[in-house]
Amino acid sequence: MADHVVWGVVVVPGAALVELVLRAGDGVGCGWLEELTLEAPLVVPERGGVRVQLSVGAPDGVGRRVVGVFSQVEGEAEGEGVWRRHARGVLSADVPVVVDGLGVWPPVGAVSVDVGGVYERLAGVGLEYGPVFQGVRAAWRRGDEVFAEVAL
Repeated sequence: MADHVVWGVVVVPGAALVELVLRAGDGVGCGWLEELTLEAPLVVPERGGVRVQLSVGAPDGVGRRVVGVFSQVEGEAEGEGVWRRHARGVLSADVPVVVDGLGVWPPVGAVSVDVGGVYERLAGVGLEYGPVFQGVRAAWRRGDEVFAEVAL
């Protein structure tokens, strides 16, 4: 996690929150994440730990479930500490819709985007990604859509 720094503070990557939510969704038969809004960074404390809690609501009339990601700083007594919401979203059992034109790579009609220096530019606005998080290899844009090749 030390390689994921925002404005000088280590935070849990959004992708990790997505993984947590998807795992919770799998457990209740809703393995498709329709939407996830990140509301606040989940800060990794310099010392100690943090409790993380996911809440998954009851299914609505069409099988969707509301999900939330919360944290409480370790050391705050259970029941006394404040639970902060970091993300909220919607899980579903629906099968995702396939995006047209992805049978060919790069996507038809997409224009290559220069990714050289992307991490330096991000660091300039406070987003510092260490080597573990520097996986963008190529990118393309098609209208408002961005497609990327990312290596783990």
